[in-house]
Amino acid sequence: MAEPLWRPQGRTTRTTRTTRTTRTLRVRASAAVMAVIVLAVLVVPPLVQLDQQAVDLAAKLQPPSWAHPFGTDDVGRDLLLRCVYGLRVSLLVGLVAALVATVIGTAVGAAAGALGGWTDRVAMRVVDTLSSIPHLLLGIFIVAVFRPGVWPVVASVAVTHWLSTARIVRAEVLSLRGRPYVDAAVSGGASRWRVAVRHLVPGILPQAGLAAVLMVPHAMWHESALSFLGLGLPAHQASLGNLVQSARGSLLAGDWWPTLFPGLLLIVPTLAIAGLAGAWRERQNPRRRSELTL
Repeated sequence: MAEPLWRPQGRTTRTTRTTRTTRTLRVRASAAVMAVIVLAVLVVPPLVQLDQQAVDLAAKLQPPSWAHPFGTDDVGRDLLLRCVYGLRVSLLVGLVAALVATVIGTAVGAAAGALGGWTDRVAMRVVDTLSSIPHLLLGIFIVAVFRPGVWPVVASVAVTHWLSTARIVRAEVLSLRGRPYVDAAVSGGASRWRVAVRHLVPGILPQAGLAAVLMVPHAMWHESALSFLGLGLPAHQASLGNLVQSARGSLLAGDWWPTLFPGLLLIVPTLAIAGLAGAWRERQNPRRRSELTL
């Protein structure tokens, strides 16, 4: 039997209300998780007067307990404190790399979409060429040129992650160029610079900001992969990738906690940022939000 062309109003209202409640709970949970993470990385290191590099061989590889909630590593260092420091470094690398990559991608995409012609063709061919190279391999090549450190990792992530932002921004600029108010401004004698500053740039900022937010966890995972391979941050500097890398031997010996907690601190911020970014995207696109509630 064919489905009716109409739905009962009460059922539609209940479905819409349930969807909105679920979305609200997801956003609140994501915001609470991110607030705890930011508070931990900003407050714990200055307040806790403990050395996260302090070695205590008598307490090595202790499982989680009241004294050490995350347990200890293979040389007796407190894993909770090291995870907080590692998350702090990984978040810093992710934020800076995402900001640099977004600036590069926005500039290239805006120039390609606004100028068109040979500028568009050359820019997009460069984007296509770099996109054909695996990000991790290109990142390894960039990091291998320099000594291990924060800034080579930031440069590696930024150079390999601006491509998607350039495509998004270019598509948004091309969409904005066809809007009636842009045609009216051009017909009124507005210069190309004025049209770009007054109409195109404000229109692409929400998409560029969303791309930057979504790039933060991607950059964190990229840094962790490089550090896990021994090509990222120095081994003595706490980062989530270094913590996972140093715990490989413990995991093979049956000690699960040195690997579990750094891995969770990579997954949890990723899910929280994805939840907040999804709410932002739905708010920026009300038509899509209304379609989701049908």
